[in-house]
Amino acid sequence: MKHSLILALCAAALLAACGGGDDDETPAATAQVPASASASSSGLIDYLKLLVASSADTLEPVDVSAVTPPTDDAGGPALVD
Repeated sequence: MKHSLILALCAAALLAACGGGDDDETPAATAQVPASASASSSGLIDYLKLLVASSADTLEPVDVSAVTPPTDDAGGPALVD
């Protein structure tokens, strides 16, 4: 009787610990293209880095019809890691 009570209490404690919430409300990288991706070349590069770093292959496709890749004729080439 004592063993089953201890086992039940341990199981209840374990299940209570597993129910923690995830407070991260960051949208997926493919949820929406940020406005900064069309505003500047560095914004576009930052968004592309975010896509590469995420597991975009398993996420929903993103609508890029509203994205206009920026052109910067005055700036020099940007280093892309």
